[in-house]
Amino acid sequence: MKLTTPIIAAGCSVIAGAAFAQTPVLTVYTYDSFASEWGPGPQVEIAFEEICGCDLQFTATGDGAALLSRLRLEGSRTDADIVLGLDTNLTAAAVEAGIMTEHGLTPEGLTLPVTWDDPHFLPFDWGYFAFVHRANMEEVPSSFEALAASQTSIVIQDPRSSTPGLGLLMWVQNAYGDRAGEIWEGLADNVVTVTPGWSEAYGLFLDGEADMVLSYTTSPAYHLIAEEDDGFGAAAFDEGHYMQVEVAGIVATTDVPDLAAQFLDFMLSPAFQEIIPTTNWMYPSALEADALPDGFETLTQPSEALIFSAEDAAAVREDALSLWQNALSQ
Repeated sequence: MKLTTPIIAAGCSVIAGAAFAQTPVLTVYTYDSFASEWGPGPQVEIAFEEICGCDLQFTATGDGAALLSRLRLEGSRTDADIVLGLDTNLTAAAVEAGIMTEHGLTPEGLTLPVTWDDPHFLPFDWGYFAFVHRANMEEVPSSFEALAASQTSIVIQDPRSSTPGLGLLMWVQNAYGDRAGEIWEGLADNVVTVTPGWSEAYGLFLDGEADMVLSYTTSPAYHLIAEEDDGFGAAAFDEGHYMQVEVAGIVATTDVPDLAAQFLDFMLSPAFQEIIPTTNWMYPSALEADALPDGFETLTQPSEALIFSAEDAAAVREDALSLWQNALSQ
């Protein structure tokens, strides 16, 4: 027995190792809050692994815009099969860099307020950027011009690393065009600090470091539903609000393309979409409004939805970034 036991144990180990090796791994690069324990990631992982016979692994890479930078840096060496968390302000750059491959799927049941026909990316959620404040704030600015003329302090995110930060640049650019630089010069005194990502900015706001924070019209739903706190609101701006559509796509170097396509298909199913409202606190891209949790009906509704096409966003991005940098460096 002393001779055979190690042999049997070793044999079992080999068999177990072979079984484990046969389980395909799907690696999804995403942003920090999606993969966090309170984000959608853990629930999505459980739901997808029940049907895929695979090991779904999320890799957090910072905020949304950092995803593109990491994929560019890693190139063909990347472990990513899926990138989840870019938005339409970055998709053209990702395609131009040769990072993505076409998904080959025909999405059904999308409930976005815009038409979708991107061959490389599919949307998983969407929302409107907004400045969130406490409900007891006495004078809430109703436009960028009013904000710039006020003493209101704000925390924003860096557009070079954060999709909300980039979305703010697109918002100002879309609403004001040639006057964007003037608006930024007016806002410079309102900015307390610029953080790398959304989580840091929102944390500073909650700690009382600023009157308002760049976030989403849906952010108050978190406080209302998860914390039973109706003490937060999102300022409605006369210019309208810029729309963000968050997307996922298949990385060109994946060695599990069929599994990656299965994940994208799953992403538009109720099993995924129903997780989004109360974990990512955004509007799901393939779920009807009457299926949203109670509390979403109370959210600020923009007077106008603003958005650039992916191509137009890519075209104005560098100029918008220069205007922002020049204004905040003075």
